[in-house]
Amino acid sequence: MASKEIFKRTFFVVAAIFIFNILQGQGAYIPPEKPRLVVGIIVEQLRYDQIERFRDRFGENGIRRLLNEGTFFQNASFQYLLLQSAPGHATLATGAEPSSHGITSDSWYLPLRDEQIYCTADAGVTPVGGSIGSGLHSPANLQASTFTDELKISTGGRAKVYAVGIKEHASIFSAGHAADGAFWYDSISGNWMTSSYYIDSLPSWVNDFNATRQAETWLNGTWTLFRQRKDYYDCSPDTSRYETGFAGQNYFPYDLKKLSARGRTRDASNRNFSFLSETPFGNSYTTAFATKLIASENLGADDVTDFLAVCYTSTDYIGHRFGPSSFETADAVMRLDREIEDLLNYLNENIGKRNILVYFTSAHGVSEVPGILAEMKVPSGYFRQDQALSLLKSYLKAVYGDGDWVKGYSEKQVFLNRTLIEDARISLEEIQRKVARFLIQFSGVSAAYPYYAFETGAFSNGNTGRIIRNFNPLRSGDVIVTLSPGWVEREGDYVTNHNSSYDCDAHVPLIWYGWSVSRSAVTRKVNMADVAATLSSLCKVRYPNACTGEPLFELFR
Repeated sequence: MASKEIFKRTFFVVAAIFIFNILQGQGAYIPPEKPRLVVGIIVEQLRYDQIERFRDRFGENGIRRLLNEGTFFQNASFQYLLLQSAPGHATLATGAEPSSHGITSDSWYLPLRDEQIYCTADAGVTPVGGSIGSGLHSPANLQASTFTDELKISTGGRAKVYAVGIKEHASIFSAGHAADGAFWYDSISGNWMTSSYYIDSLPSWVNDFNATRQAETWLNGTWTLFRQRKDYYDCSPDTSRYETGFAGQNYFPYDLKKLSARGRTRDASNRNFSFLSETPFGNSYTTAFATKLIASENLGADDVTDFLAVCYTSTDYIGHRFGPSSFETADAVMRLDREIEDLLNYLNENIGKRNILVYFTSAHGVSEVPGILAEMKVPSGYFRQDQALSLLKSYLKAVYGDGDWVKGYSEKQVFLNRTLIEDARISLEEIQRKVARFLIQFSGVSAAYPYYAFETGAFSNGNTGRIIRNFNPLRSGDVIVTLSPGWVEREGDYVTNHNSSYDCDAHVPLIWYGWSVSRSAVTRKVNMADVAATLSSLCKVRYPNACTGEPLFELFR
């Protein structure tokens, strides 16, 4: 018996040593205490269902790699009313709702100044590396701290924080107040630029990158289908009558040189560089600049956690013109997958998967084109806000007499002339109530809520709760309009929009990858405000000062 017992013990010891040696030889995964680099990949106008729809058409090493090796939160959504780009980026960065961080919409109206305010507008800064029209921007209107601000504070300023994106508000809000830099695209020159809020002059590497004139190179090419035409089997016809297209063309291929030319000339000085944003190659330009930034600024090179946000925007422009079911949107999403592959390959090869923490998500989704829904007998339509506003003004004049009673309309909100109302000694609540009752009569309007109903913040559920989370007394309108499902505002060349609390706009993908993240799928409902809280907990820094999100506990197992 003794010999058998000795044999058993010897066997288990040898087996343990053997297994240990195998694990050592394979490099058993023991992540560092903190990631060296956090990378936020934020896409505009990408719905959750588009990830599932194109999963089998993605390559192995792009979005599918995130799905196969990361933690996929399948029921993540924004939980406020106005699903626009700027509030989405601000919510992801601060972990707060728009009512707290102050970015209630892409722009808002200030009645006292009789002025429309763009969310990042700042006349107190100067352009750096680009045109005046593109350079007067900063995070001054963002009222809360971001994860990156707290990361900067907790490391005594040693953490490097950057963000890049075609749209200035995407990179600015993702970078935060204390960032080392936020770079965006100058649609006048085709260069990457910033403002004096961050730096006084462009780093030499940015000037060198701009000197390559990559935007011009892209615009000298042709946009053809990325895959074989049969791979677009679930799209609307390539010549769908519901698409605006470019200069009357709504089918492949697109001659970018011709479409981006100003006037009759074809030289670069007359090139419309803004057109790059409306093609998938705006995303390609973003990837190239992001990888150049990582190398030039030595991100992830030491034990202090750095941060980079890479904001992809082209899907937003394309989706507005063609709709989510178009060939063009499908092609943009499949090309985006290649951009993600290139970025992940670069990160893994140069920094290492165990040293990076990546989160992949979207700032908002998009509604289907009403015409396509109507063909399927689904209730839908366009809300003609200009017509509604004109009739509203006539109505108020009939009730209260001549006067400029309405100061403006922006982002489903009516702004009244409070000075005139006060001088006329009219109850503000009364006129707000009359406006709301008048607007509810229009086709497509599901409800209209007066300002005074939300001053107490007493609601928590349903549409009223979402409005409260979007409501800011200094920036919200006197009456807020909500549309019925399937209805969108018609703006310019846009054939569809996103600006509702419905699932098509609010439900977005959220995938975590790298560092200590394991493969899993989570089906419980989570708030996109949880992203900043999760980053803070994982990186062991204080939560942003207005954060209401909660850590995603599945990532801490």
